[in-house]
Amino acid sequence: MKHLKIAGAVLALAVLSSCAPQEAKQDEKMALDYPETRKDTSLIEDYFGTMVADPYRWLEDDRAPETEEWVKAENKLTFGYLEGIAYRDELKEQMTKLWNYEKISSPTDHGNFTYFSKNDGLQNQSVLYRFPKGGNMDSAQVFLDPNTFAEDGSSSLGGLSFSKDGSLCAYQISEGGSDWRKVIIMDAASTEVIGDTLMDVKFSGLSWRGNDGFYYSSYDKPKGGSQLTGLTNTHKLYFHKLGSAQAEDELIFGGEAMIRRYVGAYVTEDQQYLVISAAESTTGNELYIQKLSDPQAQILPIVTGFDSDQSIIHTEGEDLYLSTNLNAPNQKVVKTSFSMLAPENWVDLIPETENVLNVGTAGGKFFAIYMIDAVNKVFQYNIKGELEREIELPGPGSAGGFGGNWDDEEIYYSFTNYVYPASTFKYNIASGESELYRKSAVDFDSEQYESKQVFYSSKDGTKVPMIITYKKGLNLDGSNPTLLYGYGGFNVSLTPGFRTSNIVFLEQGGVFAVANIRGGGEYGEAWHQAGTKMNKQNVFDDFIAAAEYLISEGYTSKAKLAIEGGSNGGLLVGAVMTQRPDLMAVAFPAVGVLDMLRYHKFTSGAGWHTDYGTSEDSKEMFDYLYGYSPVHNLKKGTEYPATMVTTGDHDDRVVPAHSFKFAAALQNAHVGVNPVLIRIETNAGHGAGKPTDKIIQEQADKWSFMLYNMGYEKLPHPYASAQASAE
Repeated sequence: MKHLKIAGAVLALAVLSSCAPQEAKQDEKMALDYPETRKDTSLIEDYFGTMVADPYRWLEDDRAPETEEWVKAENKLTFGYLEGIAYRDELKEQMTKLWNYEKISSPTDHGNFTYFSKNDGLQNQSVLYRFPKGGNMDSAQVFLDPNTFAEDGSSSLGGLSFSKDGSLCAYQISEGGSDWRKVIIMDAASTEVIGDTLMDVKFSGLSWRGNDGFYYSSYDKPKGGSQLTGLTNTHKLYFHKLGSAQAEDELIFGGEAMIRRYVGAYVTEDQQYLVISAAESTTGNELYIQKLSDPQAQILPIVTGFDSDQSIIHTEGEDLYLSTNLNAPNQKVVKTSFSMLAPENWVDLIPETENVLNVGTAGGKFFAIYMIDAVNKVFQYNIKGELEREIELPGPGSAGGFGGNWDDEEIYYSFTNYVYPASTFKYNIASGESELYRKSAVDFDSEQYESKQVFYSSKDGTKVPMIITYKKGLNLDGSNPTLLYGYGGFNVSLTPGFRTSNIVFLEQGGVFAVANIRGGGEYGEAWHQAGTKMNKQNVFDDFIAAAEYLISEGYTSKAKLAIEGGSNGGLLVGAVMTQRPDLMAVAFPAVGVLDMLRYHKFTSGAGWHTDYGTSEDSKEMFDYLYGYSPVHNLKKGTEYPATMVTTGDHDDRVVPAHSFKFAAALQNAHVGVNPVLIRIETNAGHGAGKPTDKIIQEQADKWSFMLYNMGYEKLPHPYASAQASAE
């Protein structure tokens, strides 16, 4: 067994307070034994003349008995370590109290009813309610309760779609966090289940064609033990006719005749057209259309190839309105007609600007949501593309929900930022007036906190935005525990959003920082491309520069800095901690893509190649990936930061093998007093649909591990007591 010394059971660390904390008594230690992880030294592969060993490949078989035993041993070590932190239960208790407030979604109308979801506070899954249209929430009845799907709350509602008249409903169930779903069909009036249950549906919406049935997408499910890890490359679009068996479903698009990795479809609001999107990766899509009024109508191409992203956002008779970044990296809205589909016939309606555009439609209007330095501004346009007004938001932050039916008179939108809990507003489309519909009931006083945006220089001089959040009166003396979060990939933008789990941390003097690094979509496709393939190091450099800025400006120090990211952000953390292990005290690579030589061999991983490239593309691409792949860049005899890798045993998007192999290699390479552990959530997937009790425990474990390894002996007064004393 390998031995590591950590702080002892007495947890002799310092009190976290507004003054500088005392350091831990480093002479109080006890031994921590890592499980023995077998190495297969015979497995060596030749990549363009470079021989690469893969001693932990056996951990890729996540259903093998040996892997299961390894998971049990690692979890025993990890949870034993966490149980030894004196304030872990206290943090869980504080967060449980904070989480225990009523959460209600914006309402939506379907047929004769208005629907909304509600969580009483600590329910594992939110419940869908409804009341007669024109009534009020006081008369609402339960329509669908996902808490009945599984006794432990591990099954969740994975999607829901009503027919145009609201009389029929189809919903998806995700079991254990898996991306594989089953689909249940209901008579919405009686709530009785009708027809067959569809099985093995993945990466799919559900879109009704009248009351005849609906379109959905899926793959052939891999066989045997490979069901959670096997490749899923050929997506297929089907039509399920109500009352028929799934085996009789009609293949509409995709399959062997036209292999595409991702295929999705939707019926337009006027029920005239079927719109099909087909893609080979996460960037760029083909667009097709079919006129549904003609049974013999062909599926016609609008855009072929994968150099741009586009979708149809509205149709009116023969007129089609599209959102696209074709020759407009920041997106624009164009108009054409069904008889003139080709891009050369498109006419700009809302032209591209210097800011990234996202468009919603409702009430006969277009709502242009612009992202300006990672925060939103919203403008209302008429169908001619004429600007009518800017919609006043409560402040800098994230706005969502500007969409609905074309004949709506009112819509609901949400607003949030890092110190503004998500609240719902009702908006009158004709007058432009907004009113607060429902304020968040979370126990949080925004006036006590500050959230400000800064711009720092990356290694190559690029200016990068970062939003830093903390309690007012913070001393910039380098002593503050700080969590730096990032993602940096797939055109994903990190816009401000409130997190209940951050309250405890902020209340105790913590600093939460989010860096809007390259690879994301904050400044459009150019910003995205600057962090892909042979530019991927820019992403890591941006994040490293963010950490250095926080240290140089006195927000924190290396001893008080933690970094966190999930999925592609898990790759970010894995790469940064291997390149600069001296820069932080704690690292949290969550559900990360950590083996860059083999990521494309599992589930839909091959679809990520436009962001990453693959080890099989060329020697140049292999060399680049091999140069930063976290699993392959751990160096024997290096002291790494205290690390808690996290994953779910049912993650079939970024398979847990990434985390398993990284944790094994990290434990083998690491020297020093910092613990390097892996926390494996059982019966859980990539993150979506995770039950409330698991979220709370996971967050309590994160903050406990982080603060303990920054040298804190105990917490200040519990959050509720601190609030009471402040009043």
